[in-house]
Amino acid sequence: MGITGVQGLLTIEEAGEVYQGASALSMDAKGRMSIPARHRDALALQSEGRVTLTKHPHGCLLLFPRPVWEIHREQIAAWPMSARAWQRIFLGNASDVEMDSAGRILISPELRAAAGMTREVMLLGMGSHFEVWDAAKLEESESQAIAAGMPDVLNDFSF
Repeated sequence: MGITGVQGLLTIEEAGEVYQGASALSMDAKGRMSIPARHRDALALQSEGRVTLTKHPHGCLLLFPRPVWEIHREQIAAWPMSARAWQRIFLGNASDVEMDSAGRILISPELRAAAGMTREVMLLGMGSHFEVWDAAKLEESESQAIAAGMPDVLNDFSF
């Protein structure tokens, strides 16, 4: 049964955690990034601190709690051969990591290079997962998006 009993809505249990908000973080010299406390506890409960990182074509990394990633991984693996290049991007670059006792995750040198990450990063809660951006790259991306204006698909959206 859904939250309101309406067909198609998920229960809180089915939806899992909802991650939102931006956190400015610093990676250490080894490429470790601390997960903010407000997300650390939820990730510990949802996935026992096990997460998966992968490359995104927009120039950031995607960070999924492992159970959420496993659903996406199955869907991506089932894509047709015509999508093989996209399977390589998402599955071929996926890296399973675990939070350490200090609540940090290690981002591999390959993924850091792919996303152009320097010391200063931004962690963005995007609902069921996170995006991890180099801070300067995110600022540039957001500036470009604002300059381009709202896409037509959002014409009817308002707060």
